[in-house]
Amino acid sequence: MLFPIACSPNGQRYSDMIGGDEIKAMTSSRNAWWKIAIPAAEWLPGYQRSWFRLDFAAGITLAAYLLPAALGDASLANLPPETGLYACLFGGLLFWIFCGSRYTVVSVTSAISLVIGASLGEITGGNTMRFGALAAGTALLVSLIAFIAWLAKAGVLVHFISESVMAGFKCGVALFLASTQLPKLFGFHGAHGSFWGNAGFFFSHLNETNMTSLLIGGIALALLILGKIFLEHKPVALFVVIGGIVAASMLSLETRGVKLIGAVPQGLPPLKVPALYWGDLNELLPLALACFLLGAVETAAIGRMFAAKHGGRFDANQENLALAASNLFAGLGGGLPVSGGTSQSLVNEEGGAKTPLSTAFAAVFILVVVLFFSQLLSALPQPVLAAVVLVAVAGLLNLSTLKELWLNDRSEFVVAIAAFAGVLTFGLLRGVMLGALISLVQLVRVSSRPHVALLGRIPGTRRFSDRDRHADNELIPNVMIFRPESALIYFNVDNVCEAILSRVRVEAIPPKLVVIDLSAASMVDMQSAHTLASMADELGVIGIRFQAVEPRSSVRDRLRREAVDAKLGGVNRFTTVADVIDHFLGETERSAAAIKSSL
Repeated sequence: MLFPIACSPNGQRYSDMIGGDEIKAMTSSRNAWWKIAIPAAEWLPGYQRSWFRLDFAAGITLAAYLLPAALGDASLANLPPETGLYACLFGGLLFWIFCGSRYTVVSVTSAISLVIGASLGEITGGNTMRFGALAAGTALLVSLIAFIAWLAKAGVLVHFISESVMAGFKCGVALFLASTQLPKLFGFHGAHGSFWGNAGFFFSHLNETNMTSLLIGGIALALLILGKIFLEHKPVALFVVIGGIVAASMLSLETRGVKLIGAVPQGLPPLKVPALYWGDLNELLPLALACFLLGAVETAAIGRMFAAKHGGRFDANQENLALAASNLFAGLGGGLPVSGGTSQSLVNEEGGAKTPLSTAFAAVFILVVVLFFSQLLSALPQPVLAAVVLVAVAGLLNLSTLKELWLNDRSEFVVAIAAFAGVLTFGLLRGVMLGALISLVQLVRVSSRPHVALLGRIPGTRRFSDRDRHADNELIPNVMIFRPESALIYFNVDNVCEAILSRVRVEAIPPKLVVIDLSAASMVDMQSAHTLASMADELGVIGIRFQAVEPRSSVRDRLRREAVDAKLGGVNRFTTVADVIDHFLGETERSAAAIKSSL
């Protein structure tokens, strides 16, 4: 059950918000299957009239923020401006029903738009006539992947992409974006290649700058930066867009060489499956996987942020279902893939939204614009749109995160720079895949070399802890005690055993007993069980006893099934490290007493 008791969309108990009668009505059929998949079915029955005004106002603010962002991100994807509007409209009409977070907003995003634009150019060989159908087809594939991820409860997979990889990737995206938008700001056509190719083209064609375009774009850029500083999360971009449209109409900027975005169709497109060939699906699948990966990671990050801030729990699987529904509708409506947007969600939160219904209101307002006012958008100057896009994604260039990694963790910094360089050199799609690969390699590297603690007795107690961290812990004469702080599986057990043997070999006086504390090992696989037995044999050859203690029940079962428990000194659930040490010291004392009496 998504909400075990009557809860608000962010996990807060409704018992603090509404009366008992509403709770009974909401929970009377809480075991219905459709309520498991549709959070709105849980909270809508308890919706209060006082929330409507707050959600409505937040929806207006959110729509004012989404409109210019939708136009800008469509431009990034080399798609007509209406494509971004359709994506926000159709995606927003469904996302609020399925999402599990109160404030998360679905939208077109700069990262996904850049990946779409760069990748479709390669797939079609620059033939922009098919971009719209392929972008919509990609959205449908993203929907299918997200739905499969929901069915497989694969939401946990988003945690495999490390923050360091995402930091490097986002910085690379920001620079790649600048290389595509600066030519528009300066009033000439840009290149469509890698960052290095785009940057080289920009600097070599600066002599083609249209000064009117640069002036208009520069003014818009300055106003947006000032708004970001003094009016954070306010719809400053909307007023800049309106100002640009007014200036273009009054000053006839098109006659001065300033490019406009062109006609924006009025009305809604028919819902339909885009015209694709079977061969297109094979070409689009890697792109759809990359878009899903980016969307799922960002949507999960937003949900976790709000859960930590406002309380409640976050379910990444539920957001996958919401992404599936919104991308399905966006694709059928001729839009591009959508995901949770960080800045848009923060605008929604600061706008005072009480429930996800605010995103539905925003979609309705965009619908009104598409039906009645879209023709006004055709006069928007391209330099103004470029300025909107540049400022909107400026937050992606988070140099402070890279600086923190450099100061605190050089290996993580190297990972971030690898993802950063991958985006700039190989393009966005390959950059996403490279980032995912780096994350998995990093995970395997860390997991393959778990920490093996050398334990000492805490003074005055029968407890043992890591002596490397607590130098006052007492070493036991003739005994070395180790605790591998990880599950023991085929790719790390050799490193664990080597760490133990290397510590034993460097001792001036070899120990008589080696104890391995398995309390931190959540599992031991077949190969690890036999490797531990081999280590016990190796120690036995040089006269060192080996004893495994405190294994979990599943670990005990594994050691017994593999018939190696006897080699490990016998395993049971009663013997502790302290018991083994007491027994060994007792034996030592008795042996010394026997030797002394014989003399």
